Amino acid sequence: MGSPFTLTLANIFMWKWEKNAICGVLESHEIYGRYIDDIFFTFNEPKAKIEAVIKKANGFHPNIKLEANIGNCVSFLDLLINNKN
Repeated sequence: MGSPFTLTLANIFMWKWEKNAICGVLESHEIYGRYIDDIFFTFNEPKAKIEAVIKKANGFHPNIKLEANIGNCVSFLDLLINNKN
């Protein structure tokens, strides 16, 4: 097992990463959430723009890579999230 401080360091690192890579491109009406290393966010833009944001975010650090599930219905952790509008 790692040090008890490892989770704290990981959260600090991810906070800085998401501040630079993700939060600057989201509008105020979007939703963003993270649990450990699982990220969920809404982005009401064309698919090409979403893919560009993910590509940019993947370039911030070689050890962090996002995998995208784009659609009206996605799973996040143990939830199935639907957008009916």
